[in-house]
Amino acid sequence: MLRSDRVFGLVVILAALAYIASALQLQTSFLSDPMGSKSFPIGLGAVAVLCGIVMIFKPEDEAEWPAPVAIFKIFISVVVMVAYAYALKPLGFLIPTTLAAGILSYLITPRLTFNVMVGIGLAIGLYLLFRYALGLETLQAIPKGWRG
Repeated sequence: MLRSDRVFGLVVILAALAYIASALQLQTSFLSDPMGSKSFPIGLGAVAVLCGIVMIFKPEDEAEWPAPVAIFKIFISVVVMVAYAYALKPLGFLIPTTLAAGILSYLITPRLTFNVMVGIGLAIGLYLLFRYALGLETLQAIPKGWRG
């Protein structure tokens, strides 16, 4: 792991330098603030360079990887979240959120009745929060074709 941390640190430094170089190419208008539009990306790149230097000179010890079951659960979680993102527009908010929250809850603690209740509760609670408390008027609860 020591060598891979150092190689990754070098990659981070090179990417950060390229990022800084592209930030230096930004054009500023005459109405910009005193700091200018370049300062934040340059500062971000400088922090990334510092992080890369730390990785090179102080690499971590061997990492302890999770068990294969945990890696499988992480993979399933990623698949569920990607499917959730694609399902939101055609299926509305409630159905995909119920399914995703229920499945993710099951991956944490496999208790089916509890997981179904978590999915339903989170979907309804989040819908009410987003729609009425935060005023997200475009959020559709159900698919457009199901409304009369």
